Amino acid sequence: MTDRMRRRRAYAAVVVGTLGYTCLMFIWFSLPAYLSTIIDDLGLSGTQAGVVAGAVPLTYIPIALFSGVIVDRIGPGRCLAAGVLIYGASQVGRSVATGFPSLLAATLAIGVGATAITFGLPKLVSVLFPPDETGLPSSIYLVGASAGTASAFAVGRPILGPLLGGWRPLFFWSGVVAIAYGLVWLAVATRLGIDARNRATNDADDADSSLSPRAIARDLKLVLTHRELQLVVVVGTMYLLIAHGMQGWLPTLLEARGFSADRAGRTTSLLVAANVVGVLTIPAVADRFGVRRTALMVCGLVAALGISGVVASGIGLLLLGSILVTGFGFGGLSPLIRAIPPELEGIGARLTGTAVGFIFAVGEIGGFLGPVLVGALRDLTGSYVPGLLVLASGGLVVTVAGGVLRYRYGDS
Repeated sequence: MTDRMRRRRAYAAVVVGTLGYTCLMFIWFSLPAYLSTIIDDLGLSGTQAGVVAGAVPLTYIPIALFSGVIVDRIGPGRCLAAGVLIYGASQVGRSVATGFPSLLAATLAIGVGATAITFGLPKLVSVLFPPDETGLPSSIYLVGASAGTASAFAVGRPILGPLLGGWRPLFFWSGVVAIAYGLVWLAVATRLGIDARNRATNDADDADSSLSPRAIARDLKLVLTHRELQLVVVVGTMYLLIAHGMQGWLPTLLEARGFSADRAGRTTSLLVAANVVGVLTIPAVADRFGVRRTALMVCGLVAALGISGVVASGIGLLLLGSILVTGFGFGGLSPLIRAIPPELEGIGARLTGTAVGFIFAVGEIGGFLGPVLVGALRDLTGSYVPGLLVLASGGLVVTVAGGVLRYRYGDS
């Protein structure tokens, strides 16, 4: 097989794997898209709604690091398949929820499957491509994720939901589609021998692939004590605070300002569209000029300004512009926090899954707190402004952490 054919097959595998991220994000954000309706149907309080909206990120906190270790050792092929089957079955379970406890339990289970996708796709790219060629394939799966999020708001709520008969049938059938896809991916990964290539591609010896406590402890110590990676964790925490807080509550916030449910969903899709633009452009520019740390600083500041604009604006063009600026700002952070760990000394491709797992294990504390704080502060004050200001402050923290990275370790 020629190198050109191998590259084509590798890109094809990434595209097929990306569909798992697209399905995940559609399922994940089908709940925020229907949040106001579900609140009424199940009698949820604002705090309960915030907890459910932040339940998937909450799952990452206790299991993300372990999930990353498993992905590094077993390989992305089977891990991605398992993750898709878990979140698909959980979405079916969510379709028959009768109240807050059952809805929360099913949503937490979606988070368990989601961790395999979040860490499996970076690992898949590291298996299929050399380190200097991971930029484009990484952008492919991140764009696929954004497409799933946008589809939940722009297609799931205004089109598919009414067509199928409401949020319950939408949840059920989206779960069934995910299960079918998971079986297809498993067949593709097996045929391509992706997991069989995992050890050879990353030059792993028996100790590197072992699930023994000693081998795992060795790698965890290396990752958890890595100074530069710890700063990336701070950036990741604030990124997830902003992303989940805005995506989880923006549709409901817009409805509170007088938007119809359909219009609120379409407007929220602008946040996701701007996110895609940030994903595609900011890392490319940062890599071309060697300014990844400066890009972190700029993205944090842009996101903070955008959220502040949402606070200050009403329902006109300023609001739409602020939403676009916000999405662009935190969109650029997403690929950067995934691109930096493989280039760090002592991490590399071999420990990419574990390093990204560390970022999300801590970072999803922010991902959980984002929606919860917005909902809880709304209950306490009757306004969304305090919660949005908390999200805006997260952007400023990113700017400070990016500055420390730049001036202490360089701007590569």
